[in-house]
Amino acid sequence: MGTIKTTNIEPIADNGTVTLGSSGDQFTLATGAKSSFLYPAFEAHGSSDQTGVSDNVVTKVEFDTEVFDTDSMYDTSNYRFTPTVAGKYFIYSAFGIFTDPAYGNFASRIAIYKNGNDHLILNNTNQQSSNFPHKIVLTINSVVDMNGTDDYIEIFARCNASSGTVSFELANDSGVFGAYRIGS
Repeated sequence: MGTIKTTNIEPIADNGTVTLGSSGDQFTLATGAKSSFLYPAFEAHGSSDQTGVSDNVVTKVEFDTEVFDTDSMYDTSNYRFTPTVAGKYFIYSAFGIFTDPAYGNFASRIAIYKNGNDHLILNNTNQQSSNFPHKIVLTINSVVDMNGTDDYIEIFARCNASSGTVSFELANDSGVFGAYRIGS
C-alpha cells in the first residue's frame, strides 16, 4: 500500500470520467474533508391534518412524520430542525390552510422562524368583496445561515377566518417541511 500525493486529478480526454476503485469499494475521507453539501437534509409532513387551530393566531405547524432525515436532526415531537453542521441551508414548506366551507379565509400567513423569531414571513390577503376562498395553499422558501450548534428552524402560520374553524392541511403528503445544506 502506498500514498499518492497530488494537487489535481483529471481524465485523459476532455469531459472524460475518472473512476476511483471498483464496485463495492469504500473510501474514507479525512476528518474535515467535505463529502457533500446536500446534507444534512430532511423532509417531513403531517400524519394528519392539524385541526382546531385558533383563528387569527400565529401557530406552529406540526409536521410530525419524517419522509427522510439523513442525520437525525429533525425532531418530530417539537417540529424543529436543528442541524449540527454549520452552513447555508435551503428551507422550504408548503401546505393548505382551510376554514369551514361556509366561511371565508380573509388573510393567511406562513413564516420560517429561526431560533423562535421570524426569519421570513409571507402574507396572503384576499381582496375580494365577497365569496372569500375557504382554502389557500401557502408556500415559502429561503436560504438561512445556521451555526451548526444551537440554531433551529420551525414553520408557523396564521389564518384570519370570517368564522368557524381553521385547519392546516398536512396529511397524506398534502403539506411538507424540509431543508438541505447547500454550502458553507
